[in-house]
Amino acid sequence: MTATTSRPIAEGLFTWPADEPRLIGAACAACGTTVFPRRSSCPKCGAQDMAERLLSPTGTLWTWTTQGFLPKAPYGGPETDETFQPFALGYVELAGEVRVEARLTEPDPARLRIGMPMRLVVVPFRTDPDGTEVVSFAFAPAD
Repeated sequence: MTATTSRPIAEGLFTWPADEPRLIGAACAACGTTVFPRRSSCPKCGAQDMAERLLSPTGTLWTWTTQGFLPKAPYGGPETDETFQPFALGYVELAGEVRVEARLTEPDPARLRIGMPMRLVVVPFRTDPDGTEVVSFAFAPAD
């Protein structure tokens, strides 16, 4: 993937292109709460002083489930009812920062366990009609 033929699914979610991508969150200057995705006000104390913060690229699997059906609109993936494959979805705890909900790259429930180390990865999501690859973030087992 190169910067000229790929783009992130949404601006401001993760650093891209990057050899070591990071999620882009925000930290509250008043109370220290960290959020993802970034936002302009703190959900804990209401302060408006939120500073952009690059989050840790590693964490632990806090909990997870499997998605056994095609996501509903406004999902923009390329799958159809015929091509859909179940996938895992989980919360990854970035120690001392925040829990992030994300797709997991490992779809086999027998290979996932709460507390396992995870790492941030960038994965293909779809290809636009002009041939541009759209990428998103996910978490992969770190072992």
